Amino acid sequence: MPFSYAYPRPAVTCDVVVFTMRADDLAVLLIQRKDEPFRGRWALPGGYVNENESLERAAARELAEETGIGGARLEQLGAFGDPGRDPRGHTITIAFTTFLVAEAKIKAGDDAAAAAWHSFRSLALDGAPSARAATARSTPDARRGAQARPSAARSRTGGRIQLAFDHAILVARAYRRLCGHLDDPVRDRTFNLLPSRFTLADVQHVYEVVLGHSLSQRTFRKRLLEQNLVVPAAAAPTKKPAAQLYRWNRPR
Repeated sequence: MPFSYAYPRPAVTCDVVVFTMRADDLAVLLIQRKDEPFRGRWALPGGYVNENESLERAAARELAEETGIGGARLEQLGAFGDPGRDPRGHTITIAFTTFLVAEAKIKAGDDAAAAAWHSFRSLALDGAPSARAATARSTPDARRGAQARPSAARSRTGGRIQLAFDHAILVARAYRRLCGHLDDPVRDRTFNLLPSRFTLADVQHVYEVVLGHSLSQRTFRKRLLEQNLVVPAAAAPTKKPAAQLYRWNRPR
């Protein structure tokens, strides 16, 4: 006789927060919902976990089905289970996050009406104010009061994008995780913010775009080199120091 579980069971979904660099902007991948609830609103790619399917496999499947992106390394972010987060009923979502070194081509599919990259700073994260606050404490330069760098994303006027469900909270949490990787870039060898070889200018550019602050070139590069966070990628130095390629100093 099949076992019958006596208690109500919440539904389980997986959602994915995907970041990438778009020139001088930090972007988040969103899909536009085709169906209710929140029809027409922007949301994170995700969906229900199938029976006998692992969480990471479900997240990867939903990401591929809704945006066409496959093979991304996903990092589990956390569980979000507020009973009121989904008007269809009690639904627990397991959120994942990743950072794509290069902007990937996307194609909406499955139950997504559209898929697009959106500026992180164009999103309404009022329910998660600490997302912006993280920029003020993520690097020594920021803690010294570095001036905000002007950007096209910050100069826009008008309303910000209101995300469906509680996805603003998920994006804010993922952003804090991203800032944590900036604090300790060599800790997690699977999380890459840059190609395998890069210049010091490349690193500083990524940090400034993600944090939204200008950083002192001298202080920033001194920290990278003196703390042995980066090492030259080749044995022989280049003739032009600015063109010298480095790699993260991680165990091989």
